[in-house]
Amino acid sequence: MAVDPETIRELSPKVLAILVGRGADFSAAEDAVQEAVIRALSSWESEAPSNPKAWLITVAWRVFVDMARADVARRDREERFTIEPTGGRSSERDDTLQLYFLCAHPDLTPSSAVALTLRAVGGLTTSQIASAYMVPESTMAQRISRAKRTVSLVGLRQPGDLSTVMRTLYLVFNEGHSGEIDLVAEAIRLTRELHTLTDDPEAGGLLALMLLHHARRNSRTTADGAIVPLAEQDRGSWDTELIAEGVRVLQDALARDQLGEYQVQAAIAALHADARTFAETDWTQIVEWYDELLRFGDTPIVRLNRAVAVGETHGPLQGLACLAEIDPGVPRYEAVAAHLHEKMGEVETAARLYASAARTATSLAERDHMTRQAARLNAALRDMERST
Repeated sequence: MAVDPETIRELSPKVLAILVGRGADFSAAEDAVQEAVIRALSSWESEAPSNPKAWLITVAWRVFVDMARADVARRDREERFTIEPTGGRSSERDDTLQLYFLCAHPDLTPSSAVALTLRAVGGLTTSQIASAYMVPESTMAQRISRAKRTVSLVGLRQPGDLSTVMRTLYLVFNEGHSGEIDLVAEAIRLTRELHTLTDDPEAGGLLALMLLHHARRNSRTTADGAIVPLAEQDRGSWDTELIAEGVRVLQDALARDQLGEYQVQAAIAALHADARTFAETDWTQIVEWYDELLRFGDTPIVRLNRAVAVGETHGPLQGLACLAEIDPGVPRYEAVAAHLHEKMGEVETAARLYASAARTATSLAERDHMTRQAARLNAALRDMERST
């Protein structure tokens, strides 16, 4: 029976990790694995070998050795790798976690780390990654090539740590849906794998956070891409299976009593997902979790979100008091201020702030949403003037 391309794609990063673990140069090893994958797609068309992973390891290693022999400048390394190691131990061992760490190397820029992770760990083609990021394939090829050279130079001496790996995966997740590859689904797939490879509860927290956010994907925008605020989302369209899984993963992580920022963010997302209606949201607990989150990172975005939660818990006046502690120049400040002023009944001020927020919005969807909010309130003001 033939093996489908998706199975080969899942095996290729494991094979790459094994070659790198044997001491192969990252860039050359990646080329060797790609050649082995090409041969597999042709050779396995009618029937796959009994052990596809071992087959790929053997072929990729031989390709790598041939490449080393052909490269005069690498004679020293050829002597180290001419004798093929036995495949038993390596074929059973999963070195993918090491590959994650290499792709999240601190010398790489965030965009390069993301691209290399999708290429080496995700098994995506350069064309697919370029399509997802809506850049020319040549641009993405150069970015990945530079990242591979960087990793090849440093090797295993100074890989990234788990927090860097998780931050890279969260960057992938936040890129959203574009091109032929669903980056959200890809980030969840890779984070699931990371969760099985590591004993760190924060990996569980990150997975839970992704699942809980992804569960609301169908309600966050309209068919034409317009933003739908949380209060107006159709909760009947939320994916209850993803929510249940996210809560279960989160509970397992929290039970370890090693709290981290991803677990805290997931706890906030779980409280939103658990509420049957917006009015039934447990805002008091959400404020408490935001207080915890401030301990891990006192950032403007956390304080802005906390101000909204305080406004829901203790009233908009208290929310505005929290807002006064934040630099008014940070992104989303005016949008939050507009929301709180509207809750206070200060329609004219809210309309002005929504219009100003639209001018400084960081995305087209956000700009359009703020513009519609301002227009809605200005229409309400005109109605009020006509009625007096």
